[in-house]
Amino acid sequence: MADVVIAEFMDEAAVDMLRARHDTLYDPELVDRPEDLAAAVATARALVVRNRTKVTEALIGKAPNLACVGRLGVGLDNIDLAACKARGVTVYPATGANDVAVAEYVVTTALTLLRGAYAATADVAAGRWPRQRLIGREAMDKRLGLVGYGSIARQTAARARVFGFSIAAFDPFLPESDPAWQDAERLDLDALLASCDVISLHVPLTADTRHMIDAAAIARMKPGAVLVNTARGGVVDETALAAALRDGTLGGAALDVFETEPLTAAAGMVFEGLANLILTPHIAGVTAESNVRVSAVTAENVLKHLETLR
Repeated sequence: MADVVIAEFMDEAAVDMLRARHDTLYDPELVDRPEDLAAAVATARALVVRNRTKVTEALIGKAPNLACVGRLGVGLDNIDLAACKARGVTVYPATGANDVAVAEYVVTTALTLLRGAYAATADVAAGRWPRQRLIGREAMDKRLGLVGYGSIARQTAARARVFGFSIAAFDPFLPESDPAWQDAERLDLDALLASCDVISLHVPLTADTRHMIDAAAIARMKPGAVLVNTARGGVVDETALAAALRDGTLGGAALDVFETEPLTAAAGMVFEGLANLILTPHIAGVTAESNVRVSAVTAENVLKHLETLR
């Protein structure tokens, strides 16, 4: 029986690192077979997951030998941290390993939505030549507002400055004395929403952040502002966002995360017909390069932890 269970996709080199030292079950489809997952963890001392596997108290209860959980990413809302703590199970997020990937996604989608010209291939090929409709906006002298100013947000800020953005941020947990504020204007949330041309979300999903961006928050944003969410789906009220995109209150949005994941056809109906919207399947932090980094960091964390049990 497996000592290490990997329930979602992982870089093969990192899987081989684990296989070389421990009996390892690697089945990236296991996340979609909960009964098989529960059976697989019965002997496991380590479980490796991404964001879709729900590490619940019930699952932990079926893994009496479980000592650690490796998270191929940084968000931990799919892991019952209280249950892990109660059982003495250590959780290892891959902190920092996908920061660059997410930062590049945020800046790329923001630029795409401001310019608004990159979805015209079919019209141009058909000879419609829609130049007037596609006159967009530049990044130069625009303001990027970061809700949360942790490591990913700071990587985003560094890249955005190159394009001429000024940077503002809201983060009540980052002390005013922190050196990070030397490179960004510190604002409260209302001031940030009211003054920024692009808003990017970088907060965990908690009771306090759920629907942080609701109809009232959107109403406080600059007309024509762009919203990018690579944090967690529940931070944004999707119905309110779709309404604001549809009536032109907002200039555009990019969503990589959703309240229902994977997004179902039924849940996705709220976005039907919106041209000023980019939707991607929770992929902002996953590139060929970041997958190698995230997987390697996670494998190393698991291996080090298992070594301590000998």
